[in-house]
Amino acid sequence: MAVDSLLQSGMASPTTSETDVKALKFIEEMTKNPDSVQEKVLGEILSRNSNTEYLKRFDLNGAVDRKTFKSKVPVVIYEDLKTDIQRISNGDRSPILSSHPITEFLTSSGTSAGERKLMPTIEEDINRRQLLGNLLMPVMNLYVPGLDKGKGLYFLFVKSESKTSGGLPARPALTSYYKSDYFRTSDSDSVYTSPKEAILCSDSSQSMYTQMLCGLLMRHEVNRLGAVFPSGLLRAISFLQNNWKELSQDISTGTLSSKIFDPAIKNRMSKILTKPDQELAEFLIGVCSLENWEGIITKIWPNTKYLDVIVTGAMAQYIPMLEYYSGGLPMASTIYASSESYFGINLNPMCKPSEPSYTIFPNMAYFEFLPHNHDGDGGVEATSLVELADVEVGKEYELVITTYAGLYRYRVGDILRVTGFHNSAPQFKFIRRENVLLSIESDKTDEADLQKAVENASRLLAEQGTRVIEYTSYADTKTIPGHYVIYWELLSRDQSNALPSDEVMAKCCLEMEESLNAVYRQSRVSDKSIGPLEIRVVQNGTFEELMDFSISRGSSINQYKVPRCVRLTPIMKLLDSRVVSAHFSPSLPHWSPERRH
Repeated sequence: MAVDSLLQSGMASPTTSETDVKALKFIEEMTKNPDSVQEKVLGEILSRNSNTEYLKRFDLNGAVDRKTFKSKVPVVIYEDLKTDIQRISNGDRSPILSSHPITEFLTSSGTSAGERKLMPTIEEDINRRQLLGNLLMPVMNLYVPGLDKGKGLYFLFVKSESKTSGGLPARPALTSYYKSDYFRTSDSDSVYTSPKEAILCSDSSQSMYTQMLCGLLMRHEVNRLGAVFPSGLLRAISFLQNNWKELSQDISTGTLSSKIFDPAIKNRMSKILTKPDQELAEFLIGVCSLENWEGIITKIWPNTKYLDVIVTGAMAQYIPMLEYYSGGLPMASTIYASSESYFGINLNPMCKPSEPSYTIFPNMAYFEFLPHNHDGDGGVEATSLVELADVEVGKEYELVITTYAGLYRYRVGDILRVTGFHNSAPQFKFIRRENVLLSIESDKTDEADLQKAVENASRLLAEQGTRVIEYTSYADTKTIPGHYVIYWELLSRDQSNALPSDEVMAKCCLEMEESLNAVYRQSRVSDKSIGPLEIRVVQNGTFEELMDFSISRGSSINQYKVPRCVRLTPIMKLLDSRVVSAHFSPSLPHWSPERRH
């Protein structure tokens, strides 16, 4: 139902606040004529950045119209911009990409060289992002009344950051937001149970402990639970499983655990944990000591109305576990955003978790769409891209953006399917990241990354005359944290030889991790959001059986290729039934927040 229809139907009145009504009317304005908004946005971007070195290369001569822009400015990927971004990173303050100063870089997923991508950001970008963020709760309030009567238990964390050689911060988008003046001065206490001091603590263990403790102390106020990624919410449940006794002790005695030594947290908690609560402690002991944790979320937080987690694309793999722990609560995937830009929001947030669609807001950036059936990986015809208002329902596109901060016709790598329209603004379902095989959280491993890691690790087998003849993989999200599983079929020169020792195979696991990109290694070492990589050795002939299985389901024997990532349950069962040994990485791979350039 359109938002204006909701307003007219009475769903949004008389209790809807003036602020919410204003936000909902803004949504209607932005979606009624998105093409004219897009034309204005592109004109603003090109006008203000006309003197930049980048745009001057293409002889626009001050033109701000779409036709000239499309005919002269190429469609690019990150590697095409790397030299310019490197110059800014090194301290060059001339107008290379943007006429406004680049104030920081937001870090995106890793490149093939293993470093995070650096997305240029200007000071005003936080206002644009906040504008979209401020629309989320007015929409949620249409579907879930009474949210203003409670608080959200959101597990939010800052991540490791660095400075470039030129002195600019390089950090994830949400870390940038949490450390901004906007968040530091906001009235977050009225919205979240987690105190700012805990969110801003760089020690993830102290931060998690404090956020969980506050969530337990305010359990009757909590009406929604959330995290950036569903894996983060599941890690919080796992943390509670491992620490409920000590948390109950704190509540029982009214004193804070000695695990918490951060001065800012201790000072803040002295105002929250003020007296013993034996009744709450005994309740938690009774609930948490049960072997069955099905529905634990609603047992501890009985007023919870939904989970606020992004379960689109690869994150959909977490839906069954979230349903188990929540007792089937709705899951709201509210926003579609990235380090490059914020894009849009879900105007029907209480839809089935597998069916969220996002309405792209035309004021965020200039959007174009590359039909996903284009030929080849390169050589994109710059004039073949489709405007936001001209996409067609049912078709898939790759998102291409032009931002105020200096990205021009940049391929984001997200594949989207058009599901419908809100007024005249298209709605998109996120399908997947282009070429991504494995993902647990913010990590994205493609086929080239995986191939390189297997090759590097398999060299350790050479001394024994053994080699990897086939492999595949999957992201195991049933463990907390999730981890990569790699299936290897091995061939030995001497068939009488035993399999490589567990010590050798463990070294292979670690070598694979060392070969994966910086985002994966940060997730393993600093964020602890990914568990040790596992190699499962399968018996000889397994991959022939896998081919036979695929052919029996209709694959052509002439075109069959071993899938480098598997997701179908029957295939995984076949592989697991042929496992002869399993091995895990014995230690953490190397990672440092210091950039290598």
